[in-house]
Parts: sequence; structure tokens; C-alpha cells
Amino acid sequence: MSADTPGPLVLWSPTPESMAASRLGRFAAWVADRRGLDFGSPPDYDAIWRWSVDHLDQFWADVATFTDVLPGVPEDRVLTRRAMPGAEWFPDVTINYAEQALRYASAEHPALIAVAEDVEPVEVSWATLRGQVGAFAATLRRLGVQRGDRVAGYLPNVPEAVVAFLGAASIGAVWSSCAPDFGTRSVLDRFAQIEPVVLVAVDGYRFGGKAYDRRDVVAELRAALPTVRTTISVPRLHPDEPMGDVMPWAEAVADPQEPVFSPLPFDAPLWIVFSSGTTGLPKGIVHGHGGLVLEQRKQIGLHIDVGPGDRLFWYASTAWIMWNIATSALLAGATVVVYDGAPTYPAVDAQFALAARTGMTFLGTSPGYLGACEKAGLRPGEDHDLSALRTIGVTGSPLHASTFGWVYDAVRSDVFLGSLSGGTDVATGFIGSSPLLPVTAGELQRPMLGVAAASWDEDGHPVVGELGELVVTEPMPSMPLYFWNDPGNVRYREAYFEPWPGVWRHGDWLEITERGTCLITGRSDSTLNRGGVRMGTADIYAAVEAVPAVVDCVVLGVEQRDGGYWMPLFVQLAPGAELTPELEAEIRAAIRANASPRHVPDEITVVPGVPHTRTGKRLEVPLKRLFQGVEPAKALNVGAVDDATAVEHFVELARTRQADR
Repeated sequence: MSADTPGPLVLWSPTPESMAASRLGRFAAWVADRRGLDFGSPPDYDAIWRWSVDHLDQFWADVATFTDVLPGVPEDRVLTRRAMPGAEWFPDVTINYAEQALRYASAEHPALIAVAEDVEPVEVSWATLRGQVGAFAATLRRLGVQRGDRVAGYLPNVPEAVVAFLGAASIGAVWSSCAPDFGTRSVLDRFAQIEPVVLVAVDGYRFGGKAYDRRDVVAELRAALPTVRTTISVPRLHPDEPMGDVMPWAEAVADPQEPVFSPLPFDAPLWIVFSSGTTGLPKGIVHGHGGLVLEQRKQIGLHIDVGPGDRLFWYASTAWIMWNIATSALLAGATVVVYDGAPTYPAVDAQFALAARTGMTFLGTSPGYLGACEKAGLRPGEDHDLSALRTIGVTGSPLHASTFGWVYDAVRSDVFLGSLSGGTDVATGFIGSSPLLPVTAGELQRPMLGVAAASWDEDGHPVVGELGELVVTEPMPSMPLYFWNDPGNVRYREAYFEPWPGVWRHGDWLEITERGTCLITGRSDSTLNRGGVRMGTADIYAAVEAVPAVVDCVVLGVEQRDGGYWMPLFVQLAPGAELTPELEAEIRAAIRANASPRHVPDEITVVPGVPHTRTGKRLEVPLKRLFQGVEPAKALNVGAVDDATAVEHFVELARTRQADR
């Protein structure tokens, strides 16, 4: 692929000096010297990536040694079974995630910076964090918690969640968490599956300036989870009113002490995270200690170039994998900014204001948030002191090219903007950022090191320059160990290894350009297919959301029983706006001009709201199933949705359409 091939606007380019100084640049030079390789000067990312996927044993052995996680492991003991699923990584090696996360005990910079809507930033030292983790782990041991037992957290993004997670991990217990905006049913759909023995629960939380009491929900959870022997109460709203017969958090961490870390097999279960659960009971995805440590040392340390002295923040709740990933910045010695609150409170620029208050070097957020700032005409670089900010990371959905441009115009012209695409499934990214490559508008830079990602057509052939299925053809150490309660890995295989056994099919549409850059255009199972032409939904969303009167939208491609194909667009309008003939014409013209005539919907309907998963993804597939006549209870799990009333409106629309046909 020629670097001279014309393409989108280049917004940022590394210099030879910045490439050499980056952690990825230093890793490349170290590997080249160690193995007698030539990656070029400055280093050629594509050459490094090709080596990494062609020589997985060498690559992961070098990551383990370079990061001092497992120095000197022979490469023939790295991947002894190269299969998917069932790869065997680092057999006979012991490791502990919590021990790795707390290895920077003598660092002068803080481990955490805790801040909330009603609380000014408070720094938590590494020594304090270690002491509290040691205290909490000792409490778990006194309570009889053993290796493999589950410890569950019903908690917002607060320091107590980090302490409880690391305390559980240090003794080999398995962690799982839900955010307190989840109702009783949604939490039980998850926690009842895993039968926790300890529940760490908050009494309430604040969001958008309002207080939400959760004591009744906690009581319902305790009554419905018979395996819970002890509940530990974290006070947030009612510090002087304990939640009945519970252990106060202060008691659980009353005796700060050095943690005692259990040496665990590389593939010992670390945590259980859950799929969105929009089409049924959420799947419990189990990840291992060793795989997560190495994968995050690679992603956080090399790809996003974060290490000691950096201050990393990613807006997330404890129900989203980005909380786990952000917490994993501790593995690289970075300070993690822990924020409990709404993303746009008290104003849309709240996250940039937080960056200025805490001296962030890395701001992680969503495309939706940046798009909202762009739409509001904000200029954070002029309104806030962002002099410390070096990198902005985005994930969750495609980032529109215009928003790339807005970041470089309105935030900082020299910031490194990295768009990443991965998943809860692997607790990392498949496609992401590299400080060795330029940033181009609307594109992701490359597949990540050690990720044999490709785009395949329906016949299983690699394609370039057109949409295909995102597949991974070689194992990754952070792939799930298994699904919880899945004998014989039946659901695991069905989820990822059909139609191509031994090849991970992720369910996203990926286009790899002739220049090697990447575009993720939506979920392949919600792909639009008009007249045999496959189209991602992201192009439509980018075009429609540029119309000022549109707040949100969702488009569906509904295959009908008579062989027909119906493609409606549902729009949520700004207050006071109406879908006049002029506005409808404007929307259609925007789609035609910025996507293609094939993308223009069959009809446009106004809805009061667009439902999403709790991690911000549109419910394209469940809504599509409603309009195909699937009963609501089978089409989606309302408890996994951010706005149940919005779902009810779609249910009625689907029923009306079915009755009219």
C-alpha cells in the first residue's frame, strides 16, 4: 500500500522524534535489536504489525519481557495450543492482576484522582490504595471468601469500586459489577447467574444534579441472592443510616495493610463482564488474569502511549468494559481519574472542564459526547486550560469525519486523537491507534499489534476497499476463557465461531482501505442490504445527525416475509422542531449527498426517543426484530435498555404496522 495514495485529510502526523520517543517506538527498537530485525527508521508500523501476527510466540514473549510482567519466559512456553477457542497461553506460569496493578507503590504521583458532581478532586496515593486493598482482601479472607468465589459490586465509578475489585483479585476471587442505575431485574439477570458470596453495594448515587436512593433495590437484591453471605455497604447519600444488617465499608477497610497476593495460573478467572443482554439473558464473559495484564500493557502502554506520570480518564460506568480498561491503566503506572456523575453536567463541556481541573493527559470519551460538543458550537481549547492534554480516545461507535476536524480546530491542533474499536468480548481493541501513524479524518489507524484482524466477504475471502466481516484469524490472550454456565462452550462457539470454525467473527462491518486505514460502519447483523448492496448504518447516522433539528436517530433494514425490504428512519427532534416537508427533504438530501441515494430511507418517522443499550449502542437488531413480528419479550430485554418508554413507543409502532399489513 502506497503512502502516497490519495485519501482523507491528514489532521495530525508524528515526527521522527516523537515516534522514537513513544513507548511503541522504543518497543520496536528494542525488539529489532533483540531479534536482529529491521523495522526501518523511523519504525514502520505495518512491518511491526505483520511481524507481531506472524510470530505470536515471539511477540507476546517480548511484550511480557519488555514490560517486566513475565520477564524471560521462553517463547516456546508462550502459546502451546494455537487454536480458537481453547488457546493455551503461558502454561505453568503464575501471575496476579492486582499485584501487577499495585507495583508502583513508591511512585510520587497519585494512583487515583476521585471526583464527583458534588465532590472536588481528591488524590489517593499508591500507598493508600495498597493499604486499602490489603485491608479489604483481609476482610474477604475473614469472611471465608476463597479463590474462585464471586464478589459482586453494585457501585458507581468511585474509588471503593477499584479497591473492592483489586482486593477480590488479590486473593483469586472473581469480580463482577453493575452500575446503580440498573434496576433490580437487570442486576439479577446478571448476578443471579454467578451466585456471588459477597455483595458490595452503594446506598445511592447522584447523576445530573439529582440524588437517586438505591437502598430499596439493595434490599431486593439481598433477598433474591441467597448465596450472598455478607453485604458491605458503601455510603454515598446516607452515611449515617446503614442499610440494615450489613458491614459498613469503613469496617471492611479499617486495618490498612500490605496486600498478600495469591499466585494464580495465567488463565485464572479475573472478572465476569456481561453482554448487553438486549436479546435475552446477558452472557457472562470470563476473562483471565494473565491475558488481561499483557493485553492492557500492550494497549495502554504501547498503543495509547500511557505510563507513569500520565493522568488517564475514560467516561464509563462500572457496567461497561471501559471501566475495567480504564482501571487497567494502573498496570502501566498511570493515575486513573475516577468520576461519578453525568457526562454533560452541569454543562455540555463538563468532561473538558474535568480535564482542566485534574490535569488530564488522556481524555477518553464517546463519539456521541464529542458530537454533542461540536453541535453546540463549543471551543473547549479556548474555554479551558487543556495544556496537559496530549491524547483523546474515543470508542463505542464510529466517529464522524467532521468531528475529527472539530477536535483539531476547537480543542487542540496538536492533540493525538485515537479512535478505537473492540469489545466487551475481548476487553480491548481490535482496531485502534498508533503514535507511529498519522491521524486521518473519519478513519481508524490500523489493527493493533498481535491482532490478526481482517475483512472477509461472505465466502471467507479477504477483501480490501469494500465492506466485509471483521474477523480475527489468530488467538489473542484476552479472548474469553469461557462463558459462565456454558457447558461444552456451546454458546461461546455459536457467538463467535460461526460460520467459520476456528476464526473469530466479531459481528462488525470493517472496511480496510488501500492505504491500510480502517472504517467500522456498524454491526453486520444490523447491516442494510438493498438490492444486494450491503451498507453500514454509520454513514446514515453521520449524515442525519449533522442536521441541526435532529437529536438522535435509528435506521432499520427489515427483511419481510413476502420477500420485500423495508428501510425506515426514526428521528428524535430537538424541542420545538417538527417534521415539516421542508425538514424531511433536508434529511433526505443530507443522506443522499453525504452517504448515497441507496441510503435514503423508505420513510421517516418522528419518535419521542431512541433507545440504546446502557453502553450507548442503538438497539438496531432488537428493534428490527419487533418489526419482523417477534414478540417484545423475545426481541429484547427492556431491563438492558437506557429508556424503557422509548422502547414502548417502538413496540406500539410495530404492532400497528403488523396490524395494517
